[in-house]
Amino acid sequence: MSFSKFLDPKLDLTFKKIFGTEKNSSILIHFLNDILGCTEVNVIQEIEFINTALNPEFASERQSIVDVLCQDSVGNRFVVEMQLARDKGFEKRAQAYAGKVYSRQSGRYNDLKKVFFIAISNCILFPKKSNYISTHTIRDDETNEHDLQGFQFVFIELPKFKKDKVEQLTNIVERWCFFFKYAEETTEKDLEKIAKEAPIIKQAYDELDKYHWLEKDLAVYEDRMDILQKEEGIFEQKFDDGKIEGKIEVAKNLLKAGVSVDLIAESTGLPIDEIEKLKSN
Repeated sequence: MSFSKFLDPKLDLTFKKIFGTEKNSSILIHFLNDILGCTEVNVIQEIEFINTALNPEFASERQSIVDVLCQDSVGNRFVVEMQLARDKGFEKRAQAYAGKVYSRQSGRYNDLKKVFFIAISNCILFPKKSNYISTHTIRDDETNEHDLQGFQFVFIELPKFKKDKVEQLTNIVERWCFFFKYAEETTEKDLEKIAKEAPIIKQAYDELDKYHWLEKDLAVYEDRMDILQKEEGIFEQKFDDGKIEGKIEVAKNLLKAGVSVDLIAESTGLPIDEIEKLKSN
């Protein structure tokens, strides 16, 4: 990894700094228009931030998630969410959260405005899908007509985004994905090319410039990074322990079936002396 002065935009502190403040509302507006493909007819021009604390029932289950909630000048609501790790029941939670935002609107049913749920994920959400971005709406199964227009979900799965060179980027959505996935590795030369094609993303990078951060804020960011790395290490260790336990169980069954120790070692990767110990247990 090349040295970079830029911080990771996926963390709660940086994500909120870029997309969750009045100061940078223009960045969020551009991001929404770019990801949703808004045209001159439906382009978002203004937004108003809404306090996400209106959903306290989700708080205890969302440690790895940070979100921004806002509405445009006509009342459409937008949930922009950064997810670092896949949580169990993610798809249902996303729908429940969007439904809560939809139902909390005031006024008559006829006045309810559309809710857009946009998730940028640092993990795989839909293993069977090959594209890094997917859009989901409610459609008629037979005619594919879009009669129920209250919700739209957009999921960006960063692990599936494979372009790691600025020269490979061909559109604004790809440049945003590159920003989220490779900001820490971006060089000044890369940034010059990005700024030429997408000045608004250059503004997002400026917010990540650690030399412009106060020392106390940078210390909080570094502490947060340490916590996440420790959590990741614990998860990986548990995963490795689970794999070893599985191999041990396989070895026990093979021993019971009379398979030789050498063959068991070759098939499971366990040391011969460990397999010998299993024979006496």
